[in-house]
Amino acid sequence: MKFSQIVGCVIGLIACQSALAQDNWNHTEHDRKVAVDTDSITKNGYTLIWINKDKDFSPVLKEKLIHTFFVNYPKLAKTYNKKTMKKVSFVIDPDYKGVAATAGGIVRYSPEWFAKNPGDIDVVTHEVMHIVQGYPNGSGPWWITEGIADYVRFADGIDNAGANWKLPEWNSSQKYTESYRVTARFFFWIEKKVKKGFVKNLDLAMRNKTFTDGFWEKQTGKTLDELWKNYSQAPSL
Repeated sequence: MKFSQIVGCVIGLIACQSALAQDNWNHTEHDRKVAVDTDSITKNGYTLIWINKDKDFSPVLKEKLIHTFFVNYPKLAKTYNKKTMKKVSFVIDPDYKGVAATAGGIVRYSPEWFAKNPGDIDVVTHEVMHIVQGYPNGSGPWWITEGIADYVRFADGIDNAGANWKLPEWNSSQKYTESYRVTARFFFWIEKKVKKGFVKNLDLAMRNKTFTDGFWEKQTGKTLDELWKNYSQAPSL
């Protein structure tokens, strides 16, 4: 898998990190040899492969992450992409120094992050949305991809409050291209104030590679910059 195919992200305020060596994005023999805990759980047609390489990882947190997957992944698949992968892998990987990143149906999580932020279970919601998105190369801007993933975390997260995770208040220094929570808040505003179903349509256009600069006006009657101007003038949700 080429690095350019990695659609993974680092959550919150931490920018996307450089990926591990490309072989590490696959299940390697090394992963399994050093794993201290492996599991395979199947429910309602979806399978989660669990590979934990950290001996100190909390078994309670393991169950929370697995629960979050089985609550949200099927729901997001039903809403956005019924053809998404049926088998997903979680790797708790001490060698990964970001927060979490996704490629090819495999999500790698940093146990160091979870040790400091044990309430951040909706990292799962954001990351598995990337699998549901499944956007091909050249589908559209990266900031849209990450904005949608954080929009989904906001809308469908199980316990964002437990992670002290919330959308930022609008301020004049923001730009819609900042992605993550800034873009997510903008998308939520459009969804609530301008057109219901907008995010679902945007997601589909990205996956089908039909997204163009004219998408915004076609969907809402306004250009992207006009929408942002209106949002900046009345940003309340």
